[in-house]
Amino acid sequence: MIHLNLPYPPSINNYWIASGHRRFISQRGRDFKNDVAAYCKEYRVPNYGNSPVWVDIILRPRSKKLMDIDNCVKPILDSLIGIVYTDDVSVQRITIERGLPIKGGGCVVMIGQFEEVVPPQV
Repeated sequence: MIHLNLPYPPSINNYWIASGHRRFISQRGRDFKNDVAAYCKEYRVPNYGNSPVWVDIILRPRSKKLMDIDNCVKPILDSLIGIVYTDDVSVQRITIERGLPIKGGGCVVMIGQFEEVVPPQV
């Protein structure tokens, strides 16, 4: 299992920018991806390749202000492409929860190899 302590991700609303018919990742999104890549390199985070994985996320907001926690999932998953897995299509299960606020915000991401449990035949 991998345990990551990452910065607070940008919302999907600030992650993508549209210009005409083109969409691209915002500067805030690129900064987040670069921070995640640097963290993973420093801590030599392993790569699961194409293996199916599960992802558990605990968001640690900057304040007690309520926000949509689902808006932060895609930037986290995308930032781990090529680092923890080849593509986020490998993610078989995601759980997300709102944790206690901390100064500056952050998120805890845990990732492990997904072992499919086959129910017994009745």
